[in-house]
Amino acid sequence: MSEDNVIGAFSETDAAKLTGLTVGQLRAWNNKGFMKPSFIESDHRLPYGKIYSFRDIVSLRVLGQLRNKHKVSLQHLRQVSDSLAHLGDARWIATTLYVLGKRVVLTDPTDEQRKEIVTGQRVFDIPLRVVVENTRKAIADMNRRSEAQTGKVVHGKFTLQNEPVFEGTRIPVATIKRYLDAGFTAAAIIAEFPDITLQDIKVASSFENGKTAA
Repeated sequence: MSEDNVIGAFSETDAAKLTGLTVGQLRAWNNKGFMKPSFIESDHRLPYGKIYSFRDIVSLRVLGQLRNKHKVSLQHLRQVSDSLAHLGDARWIATTLYVLGKRVVLTDPTDEQRKEIVTGQRVFDIPLRVVVENTRKAIADMNRRSEAQTGKVVHGKFTLQNEPVFEGTRIPVATIKRYLDAGFTAAAIIAEFPDITLQDIKVASSFENGKTAA
């Protein structure tokens, strides 16, 4: 898996949408030290005080399958985590995991035999493989803007001073206006901000003092 070359920053709400976990589960796991986001702001009152990386999201998708769908206990998941500690932050995604009953197994690379992780007991019957494909597609689907959103400006509640952003994005209109004022072409701006459309750029061109022309 080539998650190391994927850059992403996802809020607690984004992480819940992408993983099938609840915000309550994410917070409980963070508080218990079981699965923490890559970045935690010291001021927990900030809207984006917890930021999850792409690797975090993929790991949480695995954990969401194990905990919520297959009812593997949190106690067992902690034991699995401890057994895979030598893999560091990649422990949930560095090898293919399986479920037998409500316990997690993997293929031991030393002898290619499937074994229950915590006890090392060999497994002969594997009914289910945990699927973690299409994480990138899930992220793209979540971030895709509808046609009705293009060219529209809203006040971003998670941005500095509630400044105007393009609907369906967190991109300030003032940022695109600055690019236009600096002489960037529409094509160059879209290359820098793929979520921006020509309609958005047209709106930004008339943006002055925090407002767009009527």
